[in-house]
Amino acid sequence: MSTTLTSPFAFALDAALEAREPAEVRGTARSDVRMLVSDKASETIAHHHFDDLPALIRPGDLLVVNNSTTLPASVPTKHGWRVHFSSSRPDGSWLVELRDGPRPYLGEVPGNTVRLPGGVTLRLEERFGKRLWVTRPPVASVPEYLARYGKPIRYSYIDRDWPVSAYQTAFATVPGSAEMPSAARPFTPEIVTRLVSGGVAITPITLHTGVASLESDEDPYPEWFEVSEYTARAVNGARESGGRVLAIGTTVVRALESAVRQGRVEAASGHTGRIISPAEPPEVVDGLLTGFHEPRSTHLSMLEAIAETELLRESYEAAIEARYLWHEFGDVHLIA
Repeated sequence: MSTTLTSPFAFALDAALEAREPAEVRGTARSDVRMLVSDKASETIAHHHFDDLPALIRPGDLLVVNNSTTLPASVPTKHGWRVHFSSSRPDGSWLVELRDGPRPYLGEVPGNTVRLPGGVTLRLEERFGKRLWVTRPPVASVPEYLARYGKPIRYSYIDRDWPVSAYQTAFATVPGSAEMPSAARPFTPEIVTRLVSGGVAITPITLHTGVASLESDEDPYPEWFEVSEYTARAVNGARESGGRVLAIGTTVVRALESAVRQGRVEAASGHTGRIISPAEPPEVVDGLLTGFHEPRSTHLSMLEAIAETELLRESYEAAIEARYLWHEFGDVHLIA
């Protein structure tokens, strides 16, 4: 099957463009991925390797990364399904997804309960949208429970289990994400050193990303985030001195923009429902590094709020023609 772009982002993704294994397995290192560069100022597109990144970022620019650690958030049930623990909610409950093989399980659940390893019975209190459930896990610590019984979430395009270490980025220090903030995956200590040596600053936020929807177009639901006072000062300082603020991943865009007050970033934390789109564009983020997104993904709306639709359309056409790889182990896209 070939992949053809029709309307701005309407395409059926060729299965051959789905990255099925980590870059260090199919290549030599985590950084061994390609990077498409979309230049907003010149409206040009160029093909690069990720190792070129330090040469493309200017001294004085600020890279903002997500330091959330990926949980082994997939747990088997006695019914033969899997439960994907997605995200906590302000009242202490959690959102979870039931998966039946490669797809969400949308049917009835007898007694609205599922039995998990370790003698845990999970009561599903109510549906959240069509795909998720609200529940209150009867365990002292969800991350500790998952560390004992869970595996990383794996979708059908990944043909084997990989250890949870394969789903951590170089910046991961704060446990909480159901799925990896994957834009930062190609970073290595060597590339970080080259960036910092070249006058580029790096600062973290935390956003615990929930379970994505590959099967349907859904707005993102609230996710927990934190922007520290240190990062707020770094962002405001970079902007005041003429540097660019470049988000490493869509999660970073969401977190930073959730902390904007009257055009400046302030320290903030909590659950954010902020949705970035052309109708509500970013105020402080100038560009981002991200992966390639599904044709119905709401992330594409975020990208259209950062770059012109025509440039993005041409970028996706170029990525498809050049056989870039999609998903968490795939190639990356720099928009700046």
